[in-house]
Amino acid sequence: MKAMIISDSHGWRDELRTVIDRHREEVDLVVHCGDSELDGAAPELEGVRTVKGNCDFGGDFPEERVDEAGGVRFFTGHGHLLNVKMSSLQLKYKGQENEADIVCYGHSHVPETFEEEGLVFINPGSIRLPRGPVDFGTYALAEVSEAEVKVEFFSFEGETVPQLSRTFPRR
Repeated sequence: MKAMIISDSHGWRDELRTVIDRHREEVDLVVHCGDSELDGAAPELEGVRTVKGNCDFGGDFPEERVDEAGGVRFFTGHGHLLNVKMSSLQLKYKGQENEADIVCYGHSHVPETFEEEGLVFINPGSIRLPRGPVDFGTYALAEVSEAEVKVEFFSFEGETVPQLSRTFPRR
């Protein structure tokens, strides 16, 4: 099973479509972690599982969601209501409460992935307004097998970012 995780595109339409279309045929699930600044009818988000971020002002998206693909359970929340800039504790609790395998979030614009108590956490960063260890836009692909979860980060242009990418044993 393979999923694409993207976040914080902040109004970009053509660019968002370009990035999603680049991988759409190879993934089973596309998740947008909020702050798309688009509405639910936006063609760029067709088939994309999207949550509401702090810059999404309509009522088109839920605050959080749970999705399954290929037997893998994803919890997604933007993060502003879960204090992700302070700690991962609320994210962990939400992931556990929803029996998730992978927890996806955004808000900080900082790309990162880590594992804690069997949960894999993925913040894909922002394709438009990057912050953190790299100065370019990023998104992530997560490939889940019986043995492992491989999280690979990409630049907006589609180049792999090995210094951010990691592989975790599946528990």
